[in-house]
Amino acid sequence: MTSIRPILFLFGSAVALLFSSCANMQPKPKTDADGNPVNPHPPGTYEHFKAEPDYPKTYDVWKNEELLSRTNAGNSHIQINLSTQRGMLMNGEEVAMDYPICSGIPSRPTPKGTFFILEKIVDKSSNKYGRIYDAEGSLVNGDADSTQDAIPEGGKFVGAPMRYWMRLTNDGVGHHIGPVRRRPASHACIRGPSQTMPIVYSKVKVGTRVEVQ
Repeated sequence: MTSIRPILFLFGSAVALLFSSCANMQPKPKTDADGNPVNPHPPGTYEHFKAEPDYPKTYDVWKNEELLSRTNAGNSHIQINLSTQRGMLMNGEEVAMDYPICSGIPSRPTPKGTFFILEKIVDKSSNKYGRIYDAEGSLVNGDADSTQDAIPEGGKFVGAPMRYWMRLTNDGVGHHIGPVRRRPASHACIRGPSQTMPIVYSKVKVGTRVEVQ
């Protein structure tokens, strides 16, 4: 009687060779004449934007203008990605706008979790962080904490501007206009670009969900 083991061995080898050949037939990433990778997605699409080599370090803002026009306080929420330092204004499960943000430094980290906007104020200044000037109006502390740093006699504390403020926590963390570095650099708040935050602000309401991951 003929053993079937050699047949099974040959069959298994043939299958392995077939899969190996198929793997080798996978298309290679497209490159230009200099050998640099070519973005495979159509220009203007969100997939193209995210596939660019400088994402997420870019300061660029991506918008789906048609979807953005249909985005409002009733169908929007915000997603903040701390690892990529990007914010997304969402319409349902679709991205209406992707913009750079700047979150808290390691010693004052931005809290993670699901929050709901507690307050909206267009013209807001920090009660805690800002600058201290002396009686002559000269700057003596450009990164002052009003609860810890002394104010010279006759001097004053001026809170840092936080326009288009959207409060996320009761202890002072919010999303607002501020200097955007491409790294964490804030006192826990989530800063956004001056030309972008008014749009975000106009598309949300008190109670809108904000997911910080």
